[in-house]
Amino acid sequence: MIPIGFLEFGVRDFVEVLIITMVLFYLYRWIRGTFAIQAAVGLVFIIIINAAVSALGLTTINFILRGILDVGILAVFIIFQPEIRKLLYSLGQNTNLDRFFVHSNPNTIIDEVVDAVRDMSHTKTGALIVFARSSTLQDLVDVGVKLDAKVNSELLKTIFNKHTPLHDGAIVIRNNRIVAASCYLPISQNQNISSVFGTRHRAAVGITETNNVFVVVVSEETGRISIAKNGSLTSGLTIQKLRSEMEEALGDQDIDEDDVAFSSAQSELKLS
Repeated sequence: MIPIGFLEFGVRDFVEVLIITMVLFYLYRWIRGTFAIQAAVGLVFIIIINAAVSALGLTTINFILRGILDVGILAVFIIFQPEIRKLLYSLGQNTNLDRFFVHSNPNTIIDEVVDAVRDMSHTKTGALIVFARSSTLQDLVDVGVKLDAKVNSELLKTIFNKHTPLHDGAIVIRNNRIVAASCYLPISQNQNISSVFGTRHRAAVGITETNNVFVVVVSEETGRISIAKNGSLTSGLTIQKLRSEMEEALGDQDIDEDDVAFSSAQSELKLS
């Protein structure tokens, strides 16, 4: 124990302070850039005012403020509902475990999507393509137009053609199939997103803030290609960079040893 004035500070106390500091730090990171940070400042301001009026003996104001603080816990859950939901999603996701149950080869899917995005970028056709990884996005699929179609470049371009009824909203690709179209995504409230980006890009960021998904966006105004993942947006991608990002995010990392041996044997036969 280390005496600090009239307090004794030991290893256990140090660990507790460290844990609390880490929790507060990561909590701030989760709510940074959203309206919740201003709401938190407002709650702290009310607490400070309440302490001040108590010290001054202003009983009426103190009574009103205490009434506000009495429902403070409920208010916190209401105000911070998006952030709490985001936290619970983050804690519930375990992508490493999903790899044991989901095994697919998305190389063909990547080729089809890249081909479609290339053409849509040239024609300035707006598009929003969501790849569900460990998140099923069933709530979005249920309210969208359900499909069960093979991912095809021509089909993607047809869906997002502005003259078709399904062009508005996003499509959801899950297990290498287009499961739904015309899905409406939650809009991000992150104030750090540049004002040059519209609703389509904010929706792409919004769905990645609470779900383990990868989103490809094509701007209708400029034809610019963007991707969203983990609550962040990267814009101005080339087709080559898009392919690289998709292969990194969606590529099959778990290759069966027999497949490797078979491929090696084929290479040796070709060389001989």
